[in-house]
Parts: sequence; C-alpha cells; structure tokens
Amino acid sequence: MDPQSSNAQNIDDIEFEDAEVDTGHDDAEQYRNPTYRNPTSDNNVLLDDQTNGRLYIPEVASSCVPVIGMEFSSIAQTYVFYQTYVKKAGFSARKGGEHHVGGIIKSKYSVCSKEGHKPQEFDDPYSKLSKPYKRRNRPTIRTGCKAQIKLCLTDGVLYKVDKFVQSHNHSFVCPKDMHLLPAYRHLSETQEEMIWELGTLNLGPVKAFNIMRQRYGGFENVGATKDDCKNFRARIHSYIGEYDADMVINRLTDKKQFMVDYSFFHSVDENKRLTGLFWADGLCKRNYAEFGDVILFDATFKTNKYKMVFVPFTGIDNHCRNVTLGAGLLASESIESYKWLLQSFFNSFGKQPKVVVTDQDPAMKQAIEAVFDKSRHRLCMWHIMKKLTDKVGHELCNNEEFKRRMCDIVWTDSIVPETFERDWKLIMIEFGLTENKWIDDMFGMRSSWIPAFYRHEPMSGLMRTTSRSESANHFFCQVANSQLTLVEFFNHFDGAMDIQRFNHRKNDHISRNTIPDNFSESTLEDNAMKIYTRSIFANQQAELQGTLSECLPMETKIEEPFLKISMKDWKAHGNGLLEVCFKKGEDVIASCTCRRFEQYGLLCKHIYFVFKMFKVKEIPNKYVMRRWTKDVVPNDLNNTFDISVDDNDAHKKAKEVAYEIMQTGEYLIGNLMKDFDHLLIVRDRMREMKEMVDELRITKPIDPKFDRYSRLIGYEKPNTDAPPTVRVPTGIRNKGRGSHKRIKSKKEKIISLKGKRSRTCSVCNIKSHDIRTCELLKGKATAVDKDANKEGRKRRAIQLEKDPGLVDEEEEEVETGDEEEYEEDSDFECDDE
Repeated sequence: MDPQSSNAQNIDDIEFEDAEVDTGHDDAEQYRNPTYRNPTSDNNVLLDDQTNGRLYIPEVASSCVPVIGMEFSSIAQTYVFYQTYVKKAGFSARKGGEHHVGGIIKSKYSVCSKEGHKPQEFDDPYSKLSKPYKRRNRPTIRTGCKAQIKLCLTDGVLYKVDKFVQSHNHSFVCPKDMHLLPAYRHLSETQEEMIWELGTLNLGPVKAFNIMRQRYGGFENVGATKDDCKNFRARIHSYIGEYDADMVINRLTDKKQFMVDYSFFHSVDENKRLTGLFWADGLCKRNYAEFGDVILFDATFKTNKYKMVFVPFTGIDNHCRNVTLGAGLLASESIESYKWLLQSFFNSFGKQPKVVVTDQDPAMKQAIEAVFDKSRHRLCMWHIMKKLTDKVGHELCNNEEFKRRMCDIVWTDSIVPETFERDWKLIMIEFGLTENKWIDDMFGMRSSWIPAFYRHEPMSGLMRTTSRSESANHFFCQVANSQLTLVEFFNHFDGAMDIQRFNHRKNDHISRNTIPDNFSESTLEDNAMKIYTRSIFANQQAELQGTLSECLPMETKIEEPFLKISMKDWKAHGNGLLEVCFKKGEDVIASCTCRRFEQYGLLCKHIYFVFKMFKVKEIPNKYVMRRWTKDVVPNDLNNTFDISVDDNDAHKKAKEVAYEIMQTGEYLIGNLMKDFDHLLIVRDRMREMKEMVDELRITKPIDPKFDRYSRLIGYEKPNTDAPPTVRVPTGIRNKGRGSHKRIKSKKEKIISLKGKRSRTCSVCNIKSHDIRTCELLKGKATAVDKDANKEGRKRRAIQLEKDPGLVDEEEEEVETGDEEEYEEDSDFECDDE
C-alpha cells in the first residue's frame, strides 16, 4: 500500500487535526499588511503536462520553504517548521503514512489535506434498515493533490527531508479565511477554561464564543468557531459518561477526608444506582450552630439531566438574608427518601432545629415527624391561603368584608388561639361555609399553620411561609439547568455558594465600617448601632422611632418587684392595648404581651418606651441575641473552610500565577492605551516571549486531552475500564416533572370546548364537506345524498323567504371561511404573548 495514500493514514488524519497549531497574531497581521502578496496570484499558476490541469505553487519567503537535504532533530520539530510554511502558503496539511523498523520510525510523510479522493460508497441492501435509507450529502475537500514532504532517518538521530512536492492542484485559501480551516481551528487551554467557567454561570458554549469574539476583536481572532465550542462541551460530557456519579462520589469522599468538618452521605439501590446525596461543609455547620433555630426546605426540579430533585436547607443569617445550611439530591420524593435525607442532616449537625417550615407535601410531613420528633413542623401559610379562592369560590373571595376578616385572624400573631377559634367559627357561620370540607380540614390542622398557635414558640416569627425557600430555589436555578451532569451541577453549586458567601462578607464589611444616622440621638439607639448589623439596626431604629409617635401610656400598676405598664399602640392589631412587665435594678427584666422578643429575638417599641421612661441607657445583654450581632460569624471563616483537596496541586499554583499575569496585562493595557509608543514596546516584548514559548513547544510534549479535562473540571475519571462503582440514576419520574405541554389560555380552553365549526356545501347544502369535495358535482352522489340535497334546498328556500340577506352572508362565509379560521388562530397567539 502507498504510504502516502488516503487509505493508509485515516487514523493519523485524526491525530493531526486534533494536534495543537500555532495561531499567533503575527501572521494575521502580516496578512492584513497591504504589501503582502496573495499566494494564489497568477504568477504562481502553472500547467500540468500530464493532466492539462492547473498547478498552483505558493509564493512564500525562501527561509520558510522546506529544502531537500534539510535536517531536523525530531519529527515534532519538522512538524512545527512545516506548519509555519503551510500557514503562510495558504493551505492545511495532515500526517501521512510512516515506515517502522524495530519500533523506530524510518520514514514519515506529511501531505496536503486535499490529498486523495472521497471513498466511493456502495449500496448494501443487507445493511440497510427496514425504513427508507437516507444518506447525508456531505461535501468533500479531497481533490487528489500530490503536494507532500517526506522525512527519512539518516544516522539514527537526525531526520532529513528526502522528498518535497511544492505544487498543488487547487487554489489556496484567502488569508482572511485561514482561521476557518479545521487544522487551524483550535481551542487553547485558556479558552477551554473560559468556556467551562462561564458554564458555571449558566452561560452555554455559544454565549461563551460570542463573549470571546467581542473580547478578542473579531471572529478570526478567536481561532475557533461556535461549533468547536459546542463540540468541546460534548467531549466533556463524553469524558464524564457513565462515570458521572462515580466521579462525584470520589470527589466528595476526598473532601470529607481533607477538609475540616465536611459531611457527606450517599445511598444507592439494589442496582448500585445513586438514589440520594447529602453534603454540608464546615461553614454550613458553623452557620447552622448560629442560625439553625428555624429552617425550611423545599424541593426544586430541572437542575440536572437525571431529573433528581434538589433540596436545599435554608436559614436566616444575621443580615436577615438567606443562608444555605446544606443540600441534597434525591431520586424520588417518597417518605423513605425524605427520611434518609433528614437523618443524614441530623447525623451531620447533631441537633434538631426548633421549627421546620415546609409546604403541604405529605411525604415531608411524615418524614419530619419520624426524624425531627423534637422540632415543631409549620406549614406554609401562603400555599394554604392561595387555595382559598378555589375552595370557597371567586364571588366570596371578592367580598371585601370576608377578605378583611379572614386576614385579620389568619396573618396576625397578636391574638391568642381562643380568639382565633371564636372569630373563625363566626366567619364560617356568617358566610355559610360550615359545610365546606376543605375549610374544616384546614381548621383541624390550625395548630400547624396559624401564627396564633406559635406565639410561645421561640423564634417562630422568623418564617411563616416558604417564600425564602422559593427565593433560594430561584437563586440556585439561575446557575443550573436540566441538561447538567452531576459533575457540572456540583461545580455550578459551588459557584453559587461562593456568590452567597461573598455577599455575606460584603454585608459584614458594611456593618463593621459604616455608621448610620442616629435620628433620635438617644443612647439606646447608639448602643443598638454598635451591636447589630445594618439591616437589623434599621429594624430597631424604626422601633425606637415608634416610641415617639405610636405609644401612649395608659396605666401603671405595682406588683412587687414588677411594674406593669399598660399602653396603647396606635398601629397594633385590634384595640391596640398592650402591657409591659418591668423590673428595674441591676438585673433589668422586661416582657411585653406582644411577644415580639420571643418570636423574633428583637425588642419591641413598647419595651423601648419603658426603657426610656426609667432611664435605661443600654440594651441589657440578656436581650441581645447573638444571631443578630455583627461578630457572630468571624470574618476569616470563608478562608478557613475553603481548603481544596490536595492543596499542593501544582495546577492550582499555576492558575494563581496565570491570573496574576492576566491582571498585569489588563493593567498595562488600561494605563498605556493613550501612550502608543510604550504600548508598542510592551507588544514587542510580549512577541519575544511568545517566540520563546514556541521554541519550547517543539521539545515539550503535548498534554493528553483527558488529563486537561480532568484538571479543568476538578474531577478525576477512574483509570480503569471496569464499570462504575456507583451508577447514574435512570427512569426518574418526580411530582414536579410537569406535563411538557404548552399551557393554554382561558380563551383557548373555551374555544376548544365549542369544537371546530362544520362547513356547509354551497351545492348540496349538506354539512361535513364543501364544494371542493362535493360528490354531487363528481356524479357519485347516492340516493340518500340526493334526498338530503332536496331537503336541504327546501330548508334553504324557507330561510331565504324569512331573511333575504342570508344569501350574501352565507356566500361571504363560504368564501372567507379559511381566512376567519386563520384570524382566530392569530388571536390565540397574541393572547399567549
């Protein structure tokens, strides 16, 4: 077989196309230079005596043209030199055949990429499927070009150019289009890393390509196309493959071994398929110790390609913002799955929360009762009140009196349970809802969702609905989508946690280094300013201002050693009468019947009013809850627990240096944009360094592709062909999967109930067909059709006697029937929009 033939080097072709190519900007600038001569000029075209075809010879500087007898130290060095010539000539090349003797390459060919011809395809009826076979019409670049270079090993050390064919049977590529040739389309490792990191922000490969296009100053400067970016992501998915769950488990196991206080649990079924994951790092545990009095969790969907349910556990931090305390992935929403998840949560943190808020999911309810037996389970009020309209009817829900009275007893925490029960029954009797089963069911579980039944539960006022959980789900879904592998999902999750913790650190910085205004100029307000974070201080400042205009003392009673001060709050629920029990002395004691401190951990305006009355200048320590203070979480915790696996990783150190180089480059560009001369000096030095790197690349081996992928994604694929230890889940059908159908508007639903309007033939007056398909005109009408035709004409005559204008309407309806249907469809689309 000919060593340079197209059939002899199919495998080598692939290797060459994937090899790295120097796509420096020097050549691109030289092509843009008007003095540069196009290699496909008329002076370089000759006539082939044998085929009478044209032969094209590139016009390239003699220093770049290979010469027979030229010697190189290695094939790789020859490859780099020949590639320089190929790029300047205006074509691409690929590796050809080679000859081995004793494992040593004695000769090696490199040929033009248009060498050979497209293989002919023969029809094989036995290999085709039962369905009609349709072959893709794929063009070819092969023209049978004979241009090539041949290397031979001379003395066992050096390679000499033994043969060099310079003429081509095809024209060359325009310099501006060189970046479109497959051999020169290449994503650098930096570009691959950029695509991957933008993916953690839920930006796909096409958007990443457009960002690079704008950043590099044009399509031709990227060095690749958007298809290459999409193929890169597909290769990442292929690299992960069926080892997706295995790679995640191995990575989390390493984190548990190396990181401080890292917890991780997973479960599999009998087929070794992943069914559950739970993880929480050391900072999550520290946050739970401070902010874990009230938590909520809810399931969200469409965060990964396996349809596993994502369940984040959310609390409230000292800035009154969401804080993630842990997270889990479940393959099903069954009772057993939630029991396993909550048990993993309890094993990680070691204590149960005081209050757990969820929606009305029955599986969650039973799991909480079984695992969190000491916690108070609270149902989301918003989900229940949202159903009220459907259960009692729109007419009653539009009644302003009914809405006002229901909201007065449902949403307030200022009434006692007995008052709620009395007022609820009165409302049900007055509006005729005593026989409503759903109302009775909600009243039966009143202790699980009505605030009046949580007045004595510590910190129960922090969360009454799952709105914070919905907010957390939205936050994570912004960086996730339904096409992510588990490896990608965990990278996206880590990126989202970095954002959340950075915002917390920023709020800490604002609280420590800014001083808000002291509106009342009181010592209590100044003391609260030093203790609380900015968001909590704003709340306490409003309470202190309320002491000036909203509180009025009514009566003071002495019950040793306490004083009981009755006062009226103009903005309080009901009659606004409240009572503060106060003890003066070194050990100040104060409590209010509004129970704001017990439910929120913050003093109310009524207690502040009494403090001012008795000259209390500072907030007693017993009434300062640590969870609202500035220093509850030390500022260096983010770094303490941000220890990566294998901290001595050379790649991590190299990335740190690379970031420093990029920042330095941006700094130089930003400061020298108006100093063109110095900018040129910097560019020339950068070119010198680039040439030095190109020389090093000749002897430096190229990293294997899979090693780059492993470093990039941070997960290592097992070095074995054995099946994965933990397999990815399949066939998951959860409750939130949706119907995958477009939601119809109310107008569409009403029109669909009417059905399609039937047509009436203008010839025979029979419905279900029109003049185009009338059998009477075709002479095929049956006796029954003819009788129906006569009856129809009689009815038509009677109608015309009663309404002569009916003729025009019927004819117009027949003529414009198609247009009317089209207009109706258009209205539906506008409605949807």
